[in-house]
Amino acid sequence: MLAPVSDQEGKKLRSLSAAVMLRQMKAKLSGSSSAGKSRPQERQHLAPSSTGQAVMSQTGVSDSSRPAGANGPAAADQRQSLPPLTPEEMRKQYAEPLPLLRDVSAGEKQALFVSKLHLCAFSFDFCDPAAHVREKEVKRQTLLELVDYVNSGSGKFTEQVSGDIMFMLTSNLFRALHPLKSHDAESFDMDEEEPNLEPAWPHLQIVYEFLLRYVVSSDTDAKVAKRHIDQNFVVHLLDLFDSEDPRERDYLKTILHRIYGKFMVHRPFIRKAINFVFYRFVFETEHHNGIAELLEILGSIINGFALPLKEEHKQFLQRALMPLHKPKCLPAYHQQLSYCVTQFVEKDPRLADAVIRSLLKFWPLTNSHKEVLFLGELEEVLELTQAEEFARVQGPLFRQISRCLTSSHFQVAERSLFLWNNEYIVQLVAQHRETVLPLVIGALEHNAKHHWNPAVHSLTLNVRKMFQEIDAQLYERCRQQCEEQEQHLELEQHRRRQQWEALEAAAANAVGGCSMLVQR
Repeated sequence: MLAPVSDQEGKKLRSLSAAVMLRQMKAKLSGSSSAGKSRPQERQHLAPSSTGQAVMSQTGVSDSSRPAGANGPAAADQRQSLPPLTPEEMRKQYAEPLPLLRDVSAGEKQALFVSKLHLCAFSFDFCDPAAHVREKEVKRQTLLELVDYVNSGSGKFTEQVSGDIMFMLTSNLFRALHPLKSHDAESFDMDEEEPNLEPAWPHLQIVYEFLLRYVVSSDTDAKVAKRHIDQNFVVHLLDLFDSEDPRERDYLKTILHRIYGKFMVHRPFIRKAINFVFYRFVFETEHHNGIAELLEILGSIINGFALPLKEEHKQFLQRALMPLHKPKCLPAYHQQLSYCVTQFVEKDPRLADAVIRSLLKFWPLTNSHKEVLFLGELEEVLELTQAEEFARVQGPLFRQISRCLTSSHFQVAERSLFLWNNEYIVQLVAQHRETVLPLVIGALEHNAKHHWNPAVHSLTLNVRKMFQEIDAQLYERCRQQCEEQEQHLELEQHRRRQQWEALEAAAANAVGGCSMLVQR
């Protein structure tokens, strides 16, 4: 009968077995490395998407312009040691469990860390719950151990393991996204359709957490890490923003923002790449799941723009942000878009003229929900508009507001009347009442007499009373002119009606005369 083993002896045995397994693992790795020298590289580099190719051509970046260290002999040797992602290699890697990182000595931790990164590079099919159950759980536990390990202290993210880290990250994250549930993209409605959640999220969540730790870590030197987190990596990260899973988009938003803050060399490229995502969304597909998250990142970026604004940033406002008001799915991201636009106007009030004219250009004609959103954004912009810019746009602006006042949709009419609840807008209107009042008085008088909604009727009377208090003589003069115009229109319509009746009578007589001739 065997004697029981004490805790101290058990620790020694576990440490000894871990050391033996680690020596076997090193021998296996050295064998695969020597074998790898006689065969081509196993690592497959992801080609940039169409968006990435367009951005790289615009910025003049090619593979040949990458740092020499990324393609040097040391990097080549490291890539050759990466395992091929095949089913046979997966079975070999998962055949024997690896020791825990806390059970090996400090000198052996890095080699074990690399082996666990290679282990976690294999992906599994989560659509089949019965497939690879043990391997999925082993990978999940290993990923959790890796996150705990890198959180335990500094010195984990070294240049020697950066290639293995990126191999694990790209193998898990960069994948084909699920297609839309509806084959017809035009019939897809994000408000009605349930999001298609990522089935592999139990693994992906930990991988994203690991990537976030890698980006924010003080061990990660931006000058060195930019060889791995390069423009190709950023483009593929942007492609993942089209994921239907909101949990994934939330992680991507945080990670891309951190990359923008840490890797200053990538900032112009990231802004340009986001521009191309917007262009494709507005002018080609009109469907993208991550526009709100991208705009949220841009809101923080715009907030940090230095003054005076560069011409590049003003063009970004006009060419990328303002056309985003065009798609019919605007309500899904309007809050973030409105914040970005108002940030620009707040930094440079002279942009209010161009912003208001762009809003009028993209003003919806048949979508009342979008009209209400436009009116809300217009109020925010007007609060930041100076009197000089207001004077330049008051004509087309209040012609559009006048049309909204008489809208048969009560929410549109009500929201346009709410503009006069804003003290600053009332002050601007009072300063330019000679121009504004003749443009809106017809709509006010029409609502007071004919609008069907009691709330709109009551608000109209309040606005009319406000104008009378500001300048009673001007209001009375404009009202008389409005009545004269209405009488003139009625007379013109009566005259046209008489002309048509005379033509109809003449046509009837001509037909009657022809029929009598035929009978004879």
